[in-house]
Amino acid sequence: MEIIEVSTPEELKRAWDIRLDVFVGEQQVPIEEEIDDADLAPSTLHVLATAEGTDVGTARLLEDAPGHYHIGRVAVRKDARGTGVGRALMEYLARAAAQRACGRAEIVLSAQEQAMGFYSSLGYEVVDGRTYLDAGIAHQDMRLVVGE
Repeated sequence: MEIIEVSTPEELKRAWDIRLDVFVGEQQVPIEEEIDDADLAPSTLHVLATAEGTDVGTARLLEDAPGHYHIGRVAVRKDARGTGVGRALMEYLARAAAQRACGRAEIVLSAQEQAMGFYSSLGYEVVDGRTYLDAGIAHQDMRLVVGE
């Protein structure tokens, strides 16, 4: 498996294709809620995971403030789940956040409740236990500090 930082419009479209398959196709998220202005912000880091020449996963890193980041739009195609793609994407972005912060970085994410066990296995902790709906799906905020 290889993870690349998206640097061209074609690579960004490939990342969006995965998100559309997972979020819009599988989870019925309205398409107008899936692609947003943050996707095109110059500071947003998109990553794309490929395996044997096939695009299998994507995620993005947003900078909320210096040293404070948000990972989101983590999507792995159905046939690649359970193979380590999600873990590799998350670890890559955690390293990128620490590097961008030149040390300590706080990462927050909005976790679908069904995926909270996965994020916990990476060291993320629940922020306040408050459940909220995003695109009709139950979420909770989780947090990790890296680079200490």
